[in-house]
Amino acid sequence: MIQKPKGPFSGLLVVDLTRVLAGPYCALLMAELGARVIKIEPPGHGDDSRTIGPFLKTKSGATKSGYFMSINRGKQSIVLDLKAPADRKIFDALLARADVLIENYRGGAMEKLGYGFDRLKDKYPRLIYAGVSGFGHTGPYAKRPAYDMVVQAMGGIMSLTGHPGSPPTRVGSSMGDLTAGLFATIGIATALYDRERTGRGQKVDVSMLDCQVAILENAIARYVATGDVPGPLGSRHPSIAPFAAFKTKDGHIVIATGSDRLFARLAEILKRPEWASDPRYVSNPTRMEHWQALHAEMEGALEALTSKEWLALLEPAGIPSGPLNNVADVMADPQIAARNMIVTADDPDLGPDIGPLKMQGNPIKLSSYEDATTRAPAPDLDADRAAILKELGL
Repeated sequence: MIQKPKGPFSGLLVVDLTRVLAGPYCALLMAELGARVIKIEPPGHGDDSRTIGPFLKTKSGATKSGYFMSINRGKQSIVLDLKAPADRKIFDALLARADVLIENYRGGAMEKLGYGFDRLKDKYPRLIYAGVSGFGHTGPYAKRPAYDMVVQAMGGIMSLTGHPGSPPTRVGSSMGDLTAGLFATIGIATALYDRERTGRGQKVDVSMLDCQVAILENAIARYVATGDVPGPLGSRHPSIAPFAAFKTKDGHIVIATGSDRLFARLAEILKRPEWASDPRYVSNPTRMEHWQALHAEMEGALEALTSKEWLALLEPAGIPSGPLNNVADVMADPQIAARNMIVTADDPDLGPDIGPLKMQGNPIKLSSYEDATTRAPAPDLDADRAAILKELGL
């Protein structure tokens, strides 16, 4: 049985005027926490991500975007042309009932349509207006378009990714979009909490570029402290050693020792107890100074056993470590299964050879609410129009 997630946002109505990833991901998280999400799509092909692969074959021989399905599951869809008077009437009726409006147009676009926050705040005083855009609604870049790749480059993340001397490398997941979706959800939750105290909604303005700066972690601190511009380091940590991926007899494992005590324990397991008293390795600052020699010596020791064999020794000793998993490994991991991080959606259009579609679960586990194993599928374009119009009395 397909279960709609129940959560602290149950009873809230979210109008999702977004497309592709950053905004839809925010709306997905709202749905995962119990909100009802009505997705507004433009005439034609709808959300651009409906045309982005990978594609899955349906029973009729047509295709559906697995990308779209994974980010828009459990939502409802209605097509509206916000330049057409009849559709604007429907949109206004939805806003009159909505708790949250999420849009991800570039700065100024909603104002041109007549739906900027300054116009909506008095008409719908309890509405939370969330704008997720490339550069935010203020500043010299406000009206520029952006995609994930653009803000990864401009926000400094790409300059820290890859190996020294390698070409510019994009982070393997769309961190520009996803972090904006996450911060927007936090902003909406904060605004909803504030509304409980004040009775009024407000605007949440989230910039993808801002979010990339916010997750630069200690890179800014390192630049301020040393004057050196941080660059890519491969898998190793900029301030802790050993803290990287290391070769073994048959692959790689990750070992992360954040204290001298852990390092001494690691040295014993690797049958190199003398490392703990070696002047080069006796403390984290000296290990950082001689990280290359330590890395080479560790890989020399690790080549004696397989990754699985080393992990069997490291885990009982409390050494933070793990395998270097690919996506197939992740989906087969018993910990991932135990945490319900792969859920299914049974789309009636997909053939039996595909079966229930597997997709990422919800990492926010709440003790008062069940974490369902199934989800409602993503809606077909305009699939809920008749039901929504009936509900609105239109």
